[in-house]
Amino acid sequence: MRNNVKLLQESMSDFCDCAIITSDTNRRYLTGMKSTAGTVAVFRDRAYLIIDFRYIEKARSIVTDCEVVLEQSLISQLGELIKKHGAKTAAVEADSITLSHYNTLKNALPAEVTSGAELSDAISRLRRIKTDDEAEQIIKAQRIAERAFDEVRNFIRVGRTEREIALFLDYEMQKRSSEGVSFETIALSGENTSMPHGVPGDRTVQDGDFVLMDYGAVVGGYHSDMTRTVAVGTPSDKMISVYNTVLAAQQAALAAAKANITGSELDAAARNVITDAGYGDCFGHSLGHGVGLEIHEAPNASPRCNKAIREGAIVTVEPGIYIAGEFGVRIEDMVQVTKDGCKNLTLSEKQLIIL
Repeated sequence: MRNNVKLLQESMSDFCDCAIITSDTNRRYLTGMKSTAGTVAVFRDRAYLIIDFRYIEKARSIVTDCEVVLEQSLISQLGELIKKHGAKTAAVEADSITLSHYNTLKNALPAEVTSGAELSDAISRLRRIKTDDEAEQIIKAQRIAERAFDEVRNFIRVGRTEREIALFLDYEMQKRSSEGVSFETIALSGENTSMPHGVPGDRTVQDGDFVLMDYGAVVGGYHSDMTRTVAVGTPSDKMISVYNTVLAAQQAALAAAKANITGSELDAAARNVITDAGYGDCFGHSLGHGVGLEIHEAPNASPRCNKAIREGAIVTVEPGIYIAGEFGVRIEDMVQVTKDGCKNLTLSEKQLIIL
C-alpha cells in the first residue's frame, strides 16, 4: 500500500522542513483515519498525528505512518516537535487554513510559518493519481449508485415530484451501505432540467418530460459521481436530437481521453461536437473534474486548464446542453485515465431510456 506520508516527505524538501496539515480531507489522506479534529505534523524524517481524547484510541489502533500523540496543548506540542527536529520553516495549507489559525501559528511557533500554495499543491499532486485501493473504493461507490439508478427507473412516473425522486435515490444508496451522498442529489424534470445545478422541488413529472439525475455514493470516504437523463412518455424530436448530440460529445471525449492530454484538449473533444451541432452557447460548464476524497478535486477538464491529466487520474466526463425554458441533457461517466486511453468506471446504460 502506498505510504502517502513518505511521498509527501520526498516532495516537501523543496519548500519546508515541516508540513502542518489541519484539513479533514488531507488528514484522512495521510493517516487513513476519518476525524473532525487533529493535526498532522510531517518532518523530513518523521510524522506525527496530534489528536484529542475522542479519537486517540481509534488512532492508535489504525494509524501506522504517523506517531500518534494525545493532544494536550497543541501549540506547545508543535513548538516542541519543531525544536526537536530542528525545523526552520513550517508550511500550512493555504487553501484550507483560516486566517486566525494561521496568525496564531505564525506568532507562536519557533519557525518561519509560510502560507504559500506549495504544500496544498504538493498534496494535490499526490491525490490526483489514484492507487488501486482508491480506485476500488470509488468503483464500489459507483456500483451502489448504479443499483440506485436501476431502482429509480421503476419509481419515476408521471406525478412524482423532483424531491421524491431525489429522496428515493438517497435511500436506495444508503440502504446499500453508502456512507452518505457525494453531494446534495440533483433530480429535475421538464423545463427545470435546463438548470445544470437546479434544486429538486415540488414540480411533478409530466408526460413528455426529461428527468435529469446527478448524484453519487460514498465508500471508504471516496465519492462517485454520475448523471443520467431519461425521458418519460413521448419525447419530442428535438429532445431526441439534443440527447444524441450530448451522447456523441461524450463518446468523442471518451475516445480522446488518455494520459498527458491537457484538460482543455479533453474538454474541446466534447465541446467541438456540441458547437458543430449549433449548441455551443448551451454548454456553459466545464467537461469534468477529478473525483476522490472530495467530489470536486484536481485534475480539471475545462477550456482554461492547460495542465496534463496524468495516468491513474479519475475524472468525470459530463457534457451537457441546456436550453433555457425548455429542457436540458447531461450524461456523466467517471473514467480512470490510462497510458493509451481510459477505463470507464460507469456501467449504466446511456442510450436514451424512455419510461
